[in-house]
Amino acid sequence: MQRVVLAYSGGLVSSAAIGWLAQQRGVEVVTVTIDFGQERELAAVRERALALGAVRAHVVDAREEFVQDYMLPALQAGALKDGYALSSPLVARRLVDIARMEAATAVAHGGEPGTDVEAALHTAIRSLDPALEVIAPARAWGMTEVELVTFARKQGVHVPPPSRYRIDASLWGRVVTASSEAPMNEDVFTLTREVAECPDEPAFLEIHFAAGVPVRANGVEMSMIELIESLETIAGAHGVGRTRSGSAVIEAPAATVLAAAHHDLETHVVGADLARLKEQLSHIYSDAMAGGRWFSDIRIAIDAFTDVLQPRVEGAVTLELLKGKCTVMRRVSPHAAAAGHESCTSKEVA
Repeated sequence: MQRVVLAYSGGLVSSAAIGWLAQQRGVEVVTVTIDFGQERELAAVRERALALGAVRAHVVDAREEFVQDYMLPALQAGALKDGYALSSPLVARRLVDIARMEAATAVAHGGEPGTDVEAALHTAIRSLDPALEVIAPARAWGMTEVELVTFARKQGVHVPPPSRYRIDASLWGRVVTASSEAPMNEDVFTLTREVAECPDEPAFLEIHFAAGVPVRANGVEMSMIELIESLETIAGAHGVGRTRSGSAVIEAPAATVLAAAHHDLETHVVGADLARLKEQLSHIYSDAMAGGRWFSDIRIAIDAFTDVLQPRVEGAVTLELLKGKCTVMRRVSPHAAAAGHESCTSKEVA
């Protein structure tokens, strides 16, 4: 019997997809649940997949991989603030790897049809293995929402009450999308405070970089995961990192602070010509990420250019966090003078 590897979130659509794939395609279903910093207990997700008929249920702790192989390159390329698309290439990579391990002929996912996220995931999978069939059950089954709920209940799937919000979370941050035009309730946000509720006194952060890698915050050395979690707490408490993008609101306090600090330091150590070129390439990099072209030659080529610059990105950047704003106050680097700059104490908005 053929096998299909399903990206399994534990939600309604991917849960219903287990039974649908088995019945409609006559296949064995192997699920893959990837931990890149979501807000849920993944051991329970694995048990749910097996209870619904999956022949195997893989749970992969990919947090370190997500930070080192996706977030860090995006930071150094100047594209971390646009990094809500970073989970797609990681999901694609793990789906393809496990499909090969399980000798599967197809992969599947529970993504919403017609979205940029779905298109990016398909592009990434096909760039890794064009021979794999990519199945999108929510597109293929053509069920209305009512029909889906009925089908799911017959399969023994727990159907949660309707929610006004869709939330996609990772170590990069959270994307909250509302199902209506009504204002979002403040309690839906967990990483950032509303500006009106932020302290009146600022917080100051000093972030130290070594070869383009953030290694210390306020003098304390820590791993990138620990640093991200600390920056989320401090910057989020001051309302930093909450932005609107179309119908969604993005919370990414750590990404906002790291991007501001890295960009400021790099700009002042590489020289004006390289900084202008880097700025242009960062937009191309962001477009490649959003389009699912993480594994493309263009992204790899920009990474190679970026790698040349990173040894100079050494030093410390001090930022002020106040009422939703992140402002560079000072930077110090041994390479600043060589690039035609002096270590600076002028205030610049990041």
